[in-house]
Amino acid sequence: MFVVHSSSPSPRVRLVSSFTDLATTPFADGVNALCWSRTLPGDFGEVVSRLPAGETEGILTLDEARLLALPLSPAGRIAVDAMLADLARLRDRDLDPVLNCIHGYPRDENPGPLSTDVFSFHADSATVPADTWLCTYHGAPSEGLANEHARRRIDIPETRAALLAEYGGANDDGFRDFLHEHCYDLHYAPTPDARPYSFGLFNLWRIAVDHPGSPVPPCVHRAPATIPGEPRLLLIS
Repeated sequence: MFVVHSSSPSPRVRLVSSFTDLATTPFADGVNALCWSRTLPGDFGEVVSRLPAGETEGILTLDEARLLALPLSPAGRIAVDAMLADLARLRDRDLDPVLNCIHGYPRDENPGPLSTDVFSFHADSATVPADTWLCTYHGAPSEGLANEHARRRIDIPETRAALLAEYGGANDDGFRDFLHEHCYDLHYAPTPDARPYSFGLFNLWRIAVDHPGSPVPPCVHRAPATIPGEPRLLLIS
């Protein structure tokens, strides 16, 4: 049974009303994404405009010193304070969050039969219990996909056949290890009736990761297509 807020974008998503609830609510009953839905004051666009122009595939990591040194209006300073507050919240939970200004992500140079860059719907994985936290403050936000509308790409016959040819061996344990080592088993294709949902701006998310003993399937998501001239401000941990 799913436990879902009436305005949740997916049966797999539960909305919460505070950071405490976001951090302490367990994943259960199929719900694998928690969202602290909120709005934030401040001019985040001004913060982006004061940062160095990036390359097409540039990712600029922002620390507290760089943010506080920016010449900003009061509205821009409010935006910085909001991002620093989120960084502090996550660090207080012994996490290691990173704030990036993303002008573009690198793409797979030779994707072969299956692309594994961040633009592909995928699940995060870990060898120990872990979650992914993220928030987009400016630019295009991430997208999610309900597990019912996601099919592992390695289970699509033509894709699996192409990967087997790349592996050059039998469909055995070695092939399964090959798929796992290259993260091919973490990527998904939307079904024809799929309706991806937006993570939205300012919302702080905690999503389930594929790890041993997880009580729910991992949250399937992807980075948005890069929009020239509109870098993302993304917090991720």
